[in-house]
This record gives sequence, C-alpha cells and structure tokens, in this order.
Amino acid sequence: MTGMLMHQISAQPSPSTASAGRGVRLAPDAAALFAYGTLQFNDVLEALIGRVPQKVSASAPGWRAAALGGRVYPGLVAAPGSVAPGVLFTDLSRREWTILDAFEDDRYDLREVTLTSGERGLAYVWPDGEVLEGDWDAEQFRARHLGEYAARCARIAPGLIAGAGH
Repeated sequence: MTGMLMHQISAQPSPSTASAGRGVRLAPDAAALFAYGTLQFNDVLEALIGRVPQKVSASAPGWRAAALGGRVYPGLVAAPGSVAPGVLFTDLSRREWTILDAFEDDRYDLREVTLTSGERGLAYVWPDGEVLEGDWDAEQFRARHLGEYAARCARIAPGLIAGAGH
C-alpha cells in the first residue's frame, strides 16, 4: 500500500519470520526500515501507529520510486543510475513494524538494499507489473491524495493493530 521501509532494532527482539495466514515478511536482525513512499508523511504514520518515529533522510542508489498504474503509492524498482529518496526509521518497535508490514501491499518483496550512507537495511520492493515510466511524485501525492489517504489509514488501523497482537 505504501512504499519502501527498513527497520532498526536496538535492544528489541527480532521480528519473527514465522507467520499464519498471508505470510509475514519480517526478517530477523533487520538493520533499518527505509520508507520511500507514503510512509514518509507524518499524517500516515500517526494514523497507522499513533506517532511519528525518529527518522533521518536517506536514499537508495540503483533504485527508483516508480509511479504505479492505478495506485497513488509507489513501488521501489531497480534502476541503475537512479537514486530513490526517502527516510530511515530508527526507533520502530516490533509491534509497529508488524503493523506497518501488515499495511504494505502483499505484492511487495522485503529485500535488503544498500543506502547511499553505506548502511544496509530492509526495503519493500515492487516485483513487476503496473510500473510506469515516471517516478512517483511525493509533492503531487501530498497535494492530491494525502488527506484522503491518511483518513483511510486511520479507518483500517484498528484491524492492523488487532492483527499485531494488541
């Protein structure tokens, strides 16, 4: 549903690779969670997890946040010579990570990528299909879709939270 994420675990237990149902994509020893799409927006984060986590600007060379046909959110796709801008979350709890993973479109693959800083972390990568030539435009999303999108996130959050074991 959104975009690319990476997760940093400090003294917290690693997210589980086991799952029931759709298949949780959380991996052990995740280093960071990189967001390149709608999760960059505070309104979306507040609607989903009730707060804005600590974040720093980050980028992923060799990738682009591609516009997707029929969707207001992007997909991270390999693109030599491109750099996908985003943010790196540094203090997500395991519960928050589980909620955000449930929120992400099932078609994303969770993969490790290298950031411009040299750090490696997990990212939601779009596999195939509906990828448009152009990049996703965060400012256009903000102007045209953010309010409605954040309201929709707020409506679905209780189900995501319940699924996270709260």
